[in-house]
Amino acid sequence: MRIGLLRGDITRLSADAVVNAAKSSLLGGGGVDGAIHRAGGPAILAACRELRAGPLPEGLPTGHAVATTAGDLPARWVIHTVGPVHGRTPGGAARLADCYRNSLAVADELGARSIAFPLISAGAYGWPVEDAIRTALGTLRDAGATVTSVEDATLVLFDEPTLRLAESLL
Repeated sequence: MRIGLLRGDITRLSADAVVNAAKSSLLGGGGVDGAIHRAGGPAILAACRELRAGPLPEGLPTGHAVATTAGDLPARWVIHTVGPVHGRTPGGAARLADCYRNSLAVADELGARSIAFPLISAGAYGWPVEDAIRTALGTLRDAGATVTSVEDATLVLFDEPTLRLAESLL
């Protein structure tokens, strides 16, 4: 799997799947979650409500992943995953890695060949940026070598300093 880095807006990417750093409610929020729901339009929220009415009545657990339509986004699917809150989620480091692994597993189930990830938990959930980057890159590297048929994974970063840091760690 090729791993790329990009500074940009994940809602504008035409990857097969984009990953949403979702709240467990799946009903939208701030940051990446809010941006994806706004840009994708009402179809994403409707699909999330169906998940809550059916298989996920309590919401999506931390580290798990589930797919919906991408609505008006250029991607085909949105893969929602709930990152851990730094310092408050038991086993947080393992749950953060699970977000990437489980999102790739969902991408495989969908037949997605390209996927774009935000830097999960590094915003409002307070995960230290360098550690979040190391976790993302390490987990993607390990999965790409052994367990996924995804061909291209892009880590979409929110500002130039974060991109530069990720480039130095890649």
